Amino acid sequence: MRLLQFASRYPEPARLITARTILQRPQANDYQSWADLRGESANFLRPFEPAWTPDELSKSAFRARLRRQEADISSGRGLPWFVFNRENPDVLMGGLTISNIRRGVAETGTLGYWMGEKFADQGYMKEALLAVCEDVFNVHNLHRIEAATVLENKQSQGLLRRCGFQEEGVARKYLRINGEWRDHILFARLAEDRP
Repeated sequence: MRLLQFASRYPEPARLITARTILQRPQANDYQSWADLRGESANFLRPFEPAWTPDELSKSAFRARLRRQEADISSGRGLPWFVFNRENPDVLMGGLTISNIRRGVAETGTLGYWMGEKFADQGYMKEALLAVCEDVFNVHNLHRIEAATVLENKQSQGLLRRCGFQEEGVARKYLRINGEWRDHILFARLAEDRP
């Protein structure tokens, strides 16, 4: 019996390099760097994320996350990257994902990102996000990337604006953040928009 090999219909997340960052697909051997960075940045991240589970930083939770990401990649629903320091490629600084990709008449995905506290406000995420936007629009042929921030997250709103995203309005009680339904400012960038 002959086994047929099918090429993936959707391109996988490419390794992207900017002046100071390397973006690449999360791997199982990234676990300890991820757990350490998220753990030391917990107080910085929690106000802007869904409530953390008791085993949030466990190896099994990380593996489950990778399995979900792999399923999203193979189905064309998601593109995850970890952001590493280009000068020291073993140093994980954060993560960025385009999820909930809808094809057909929408050609849209939802942006999510996080940065370790010690790497925040240094321009790393701006470099990473601009590289991902170019890749998503030019390689993955999306037309629109959507993002949302809680009202008081001025830092994230500034980043989105600097990367060419435009504010589109406020969604009431849009996402459950840290255990509470919160209003969010909605942003989007189109393929034809430029920062």
